[in-house]
Amino acid sequence: MDISVGSHVETCSNEDGFLDSYYGAKVISRVGKDKFRIEYTSLLANNQKGPLKEVVRASDLRPVPPPIRVSSFNVLDKVDAYDLDGWWVGRVTGRRDGSKYIVHFECSGYEYVYPVSALRVHQEYENGQWVPSQQNTRTLQAFDMNIGSRNTWRFP
Repeated sequence: MDISVGSHVETCSNEDGFLDSYYGAKVISRVGKDKFRIEYTSLLANNQKGPLKEVVRASDLRPVPPPIRVSSFNVLDKVDAYDLDGWWVGRVTGRRDGSKYIVHFECSGYEYVYPVSALRVHQEYENGQWVPSQQNTRTLQAFDMNIGSRNTWRFP
């Protein structure tokens, strides 16, 4: 990926409690050979007087994924849910009230309900190309909707 000053990117978090989350940012400068100073678009500095700025590794950055228009999702679709100022990777586990979806987050084990407007198709950035998750997932036959609890599944 060619990163330059002024690029709009997403950065992944590797901190406990924030795994599998991505935050929008703008690259404001290069720091050494493989790091960049970024300015988050939705996170504020501790003093609440401007955007949070941070130095991150180039390997933790990716371009902003292109939008994929969808009108609905299916159970087990891998999605990103916008919550707490970032995009969190999860799986659709059900539908509620017609246009709301239950999303399970493997990193925390929690499930939350989101309107379709807060969800996007999850995409992986591989070899300079965006790959929608529906193209690189396998169908799971072991999901039983009649069980009251959910098992922890490992997805690709």
